Amino acid sequence: MKRRSFVHGAAVAASLGTPLAALAQQAVTLKFHTFMSPQSNVWLGMHKPWMDKVEKESGGRIKFEAYPAMQLGGTPVQLYDQARDGVVDVVWTLPGNTSGRFPRVEVFELPFIMNNAEATSKAYWEYVQTQAPDEFKDTHVLALHVHGPGMFHSATKLIKSPTDLKGMKVRGPTRQVTKMLGAVGAIPVGMPLPQIPDALSKGTIDACVIPWEVVPSVKVHELTKFHSEFDHAGPALYTTTFVMTMNKARYEGLAPDLKKVIDANSGQATSGWLGKTQQGNDIPGRKTAADRGNTIYQFTPAQREEFVKLSARIDDEWVADLDKRGHKGKELLATARSLIAKHGKA
Repeated sequence: MKRRSFVHGAAVAASLGTPLAALAQQAVTLKFHTFMSPQSNVWLGMHKPWMDKVEKESGGRIKFEAYPAMQLGGTPVQLYDQARDGVVDVVWTLPGNTSGRFPRVEVFELPFIMNNAEATSKAYWEYVQTQAPDEFKDTHVLALHVHGPGMFHSATKLIKSPTDLKGMKVRGPTRQVTKMLGAVGAIPVGMPLPQIPDALSKGTIDACVIPWEVVPSVKVHELTKFHSEFDHAGPALYTTTFVMTMNKARYEGLAPDLKKVIDANSGQATSGWLGKTQQGNDIPGRKTAADRGNTIYQFTPAQREEFVKLSARIDDEWVADLDKRGHKGKELLATARSLIAKHGKA
């Protein structure tokens, strides 16, 4: 029956003068893969709405097979290469999962450089276009963004100063963040987000740094009792960079009008929307900890300055590293700060 239907379709196409290749281009299914859980705010409030919007604007000619929680196999560290190699079509991941591979975008993960995810996400997009256009040259980049302010979540004791971090094993997501943790007195432990619950449960780590938004999806409000945050009047402890990117050949093989749909849902505006949406979920994330009666502490301005001073050398180390790689580290750092300020005023 299926063969007869195909032959009939081919005959109809021939009678209408429509090449079979054109029929094949009428619809495309893209595999979207990420490590985020299907219950996470990122998946429900960012990834799925983005896919739904693309499907709607393509008139249903672009469809997605959506795979959260690494359902297609591999590890979070391998996601970027899965898109590069065509194992999947679209991924959302952390450049920092592969330590030192994307050094120029690490500037946005330096300590106390941001406090607004929407502005910093727009700055991140502009920075890559103008300062590092080949950073993700192996794939077709769709969006670049950061999350809201990162902060401490502790299972063992309340963190009120760098002194409290001495001897504590604290999870960090990327190379620059783990360096910062070491600079302020902690024992840094690098690991991907999905490993946090098990590590906290077993005591492999005493604490972690993540934004409020992701707390419920990894049950950190249940596995920790103490949370230490910086107020929004000044810069945040850190943020993490993300990239949503697509296999190059898959993008280039799309029909021109479908490329336009993808393009309309890519770029600076989409990057800003992702950052704004993710930071917007900090409020309900924080509420989950408050509702359990957990202790939430806010650092004073003087305590923030103590952290800033201790972590200042991380900027200098990043600049020196970039200089060794043949880039002008000081100029890149100044550009990133300027772009964050620019988009923060917009």
